[in-house]
Amino acid sequence: MIGYVTLGTNDLPRAAVFYDAVAAHFGLGRMMEFETFIAWGQFGGAPGIAATVPFDGQAASVGNGVMVALEVDAPEKVHAIHETALAHGGTCEGPPGPRGDEGFYAGYFRDPDGNKLNAYCMVAPAGGEQAGQGS
Repeated sequence: MIGYVTLGTNDLPRAAVFYDAVAAHFGLGRMMEFETFIAWGQFGGAPGIAATVPFDGQAASVGNGVMVALEVDAPEKVHAIHETALAHGGTCEGPPGPRGDEGFYAGYFRDPDGNKLNAYCMVAPAGGEQAGQGS
C-alpha cells in the first residue's frame, strides 16, 4: 500500500549524503531528483524514501511519534545501517539489539534533521521458532 515516505529537510545536500549512504545498504540509489526533492528506491520495487524541502516554504520539523522503519534480513545489517547513519550525521536513539522477547531486533537513529528511523529484522526469539512463523 505504501509507495514512499517523505521526510522534511532544511538542508537537502546534507540529507542527500545521509540517505545516499543508508540507501546503499539496500542496493538502492536515487530514483527521482529535483531541486527541492530527492527520492531513493526503485520504480516498481518496495516502498522508497524521500527527503524534501517543505513545499509551503516553512522550515521542516520533526513529527512527534513519527518513525520510518527499514526492514533488513539480519542483525548484522541492522548494525551496519545504524553505524552508517551515525557516521553520516545521524544520532543514536537506541543502539542495535533485541527488543522484547518476540524476536524483534532493531537499532534506532535520527537523520541530520531529527527525523526518527530504525533498521530492524525479525530473528528467532530466545524460545526457538522464527518470530511470525509459529505452527
